[in-house]
Amino acid sequence: MAWYKNADNVVQAHGTESVWSTYYKPAETVPVSGIYRCKNCGKEVTCNSDDPFPPQNHHQHPQAGAVLWRLIVWTNTSGNQSHGTVQS
Repeated sequence: MAWYKNADNVVQAHGTESVWSTYYKPAETVPVSGIYRCKNCGKEVTCNSDDPFPPQNHHQHPQAGAVLWRLIVWTNTSGNQSHGTVQS
């Protein structure tokens, strides 16, 4: 789980963009910069847009299932106030 100290710096998203619900495999291209959590073990990583997700050997857990990343925090790297509300 990601933590924060000041609630003024985070906004709860209510968008329906597919980026929030899609699971990404190791080495796939990161769609948006942010914090991603592994579906099966809970480990979190920070990733930059257009970079590859960590490779399969980044961490493994055969008993828990495949490594699959899902966005939990979409970081605002543009400074745009409507960030995170645009359809993907």
